[in-house]
Amino acid sequence: MASFVQLTHFRCVSVSASSNGATPGVPQTGGPVILELPIDKIRRPLMRTRANDPQKVEELMGSISQIGLQVPIDVLEVDGAYYGFSGCHRFEAHQRLGLPTIRCKIRRGTKETLRHHLR
Repeated sequence: MASFVQLTHFRCVSVSASSNGATPGVPQTGGPVILELPIDKIRRPLMRTRANDPQKVEELMGSISQIGLQVPIDVLEVDGAYYGFSGCHRFEAHQRLGLPTIRCKIRRGTKETLRHHLR
């Protein structure tokens, strides 16, 4: 856990906004970065087509309340908007707990990547 925290801290350096429209805090190159994002900034385009297991959400709520979120959800950032396609149960647990943010593994993508996820 300590090495994960150190890696997260290392990867989550502040980046000022640039004139090229880059999202502050999200590197332009390299792999995914882990950040806390506000729940209300994450779009969940597939939530209407999939139902979560209520028992699993309840179990996650208990776990998150006691020890916090252990595995970040995966988020795709496209043109400054964030789209969540995995971690549905963890996302709902955070919502139901009233938590304002959730830890996310963010990777940048194109509109074509987003279209692929929506198929």
